[in-house]
Amino acid sequence: MKLINGLMALVMSYTIMGAVHAEQIHVAVASNFTSAMKVIAAEFEKNTEHTVVLSFGSSGKFVAQIQNGAPFQLFLSADQTKPLVLEKSGFTVPGSRFTYAIGALALWSTKADFVDKDYANLKAGNFNKLALANPKLAPYGAAAVEVLNALDLEKTTESKWVMGENIAQTYQFVATGNADLGFVALSQIMDKGHINEGSSWIIPSNLYSPIRQDAVLLKNAKNSVGARAMLDYLHSDSAHTIIRGYGYKTE
Repeated sequence: MKLINGLMALVMSYTIMGAVHAEQIHVAVASNFTSAMKVIAAEFEKNTEHTVVLSFGSSGKFVAQIQNGAPFQLFLSADQTKPLVLEKSGFTVPGSRFTYAIGALALWSTKADFVDKDYANLKAGNFNKLALANPKLAPYGAAAVEVLNALDLEKTTESKWVMGENIAQTYQFVATGNADLGFVALSQIMDKGHINEGSSWIIPSNLYSPIRQDAVLLKNAKNSVGARAMLDYLHSDSAHTIIRGYGYKTE
């Protein structure tokens, strides 16, 4: 009986320790990474005692919120610049910043056969609106303008541009039919290596600057076991497989 009681006490102690160490991790995530991050968070939760609370939106707005005390522990940006700004102003854990994904750009329409590798309708102006993210706010928007410049189409298409505040809003313009086509993140239209619907042209990477997306551990999570575990998981082969399935590259 003493042995049984001792074993029960040991099991109880481990259960209590697990509950104590289980954390709720708050993560700010760039909107282009929404689909991939939902899968990553679910896999992480399956294999740890931690839970993950995800917030998706504009990287620029997240920076302002973090600087004003928002309780995020991890920040996954759509670029490198914004995590670097936080790093230089003392809001991050030194040495924690790294590139978790390299984004890809696509020209997309919900209409079948409307977009192909020759981008004929774009060249001919045969569309009502062209959606792109605001290049002053979003790296995918800046990349879209680079592509249009490279194709010598910026001036001829500019009158038909409709700009989203971020890439999520840009995607919605096309998905709802308010724009016949638009420049979106490849991850928004790809799942496990396949385009979900419509027609698209995956833009050659030599037409725009690399979209390197950095993650960083925020200062208020320097002692968080859960947040560090989440950051480590983003480095893992398992996470990289998920990330590449949405059209990103990893290092």
